[in-house]
Amino acid sequence: MPQLALLLTTLIWAATFPATKLALEQVLPFSFLLLRFLLGTLAVGIVFVCLRHPLRCDVPTLRMAAIASAFLFVGYVTQTVGLRYTTASNSAFITALYVVLVPLFLKRFDTRLWTALALAVAGLWLLIRPSADMQVGDLYTLAAAVAFALHIIVVETYARRSDFASISAWQLVMVTGVLVMPAVAEGYRPGAIAFTPVLVWALVITGVGATALAFFVQVWAQRYVPAQRVALIFALEPALAAWLSWLVLGEQLDAAGWAGSGLVTAGVLIGATAPAPLHHDPLQP
Repeated sequence: MPQLALLLTTLIWAATFPATKLALEQVLPFSFLLLRFLLGTLAVGIVFVCLRHPLRCDVPTLRMAAIASAFLFVGYVTQTVGLRYTTASNSAFITALYVVLVPLFLKRFDTRLWTALALAVAGLWLLIRPSADMQVGDLYTLAAAVAFALHIIVVETYARRSDFASISAWQLVMVTGVLVMPAVAEGYRPGAIAFTPVLVWALVITGVGATALAFFVQVWAQRYVPAQRVALIFALEPALAAWLSWLVLGEQLDAAGWAGSGLVTAGVLIGATAPAPLHHDPLQP
């Protein structure tokens, strides 16, 4: 049952790629992000109240949440802006590189990891075929993959020091607060946004589904499923996103694109299933 729940979580996250792509045709990036995180924050707040879970407000918890929020903010901003200039399939596969980047940043060097990186980089090259007219959206998405990898490392470390639910909730609050100014500068006006069925469903999928529901499902399931297997299940996200982009958006990949997708997926799977070394806190000398 927990593994099935994680698979559902992965499917929800994969659905955010085509959903965000459609939403960005109607609303600007920062405005969409503000609405998404505001909705997610409200949903998480309701869950906290219903479960009567205390929200820690001490200085160490807020400091850890602030550091993690910085990486989360950069990751979502660069990923969302990148989606305006690249396909949902490309965004999904490139973002998936965080699964390989995490052990790389943690200095877990071995033959298996280098094999995974080689496959992932080769697949990325075939997928986006960089050239002089390479899409700027792909570069934004690469930056997002790096930010998400650093966010995972920070959260993994801080979760051992404080209440993980409180740290996660404060991250949503902080990112929502930081998004207000750039959204207003971008031209965000609540009354000027047309909440069409497409935009509403995109916000429900990304805000309630991916930001609130999937968060709690993941926390619950990881009490029973080893982290190694969790990473393997999450590695299915890019493949699911590509399929959903084909089904919903009609996006197509040519032969080289499918070959690249396969290599990236293989690299992600190999990297996710590599044996982990003894734990060392990356934030400590």
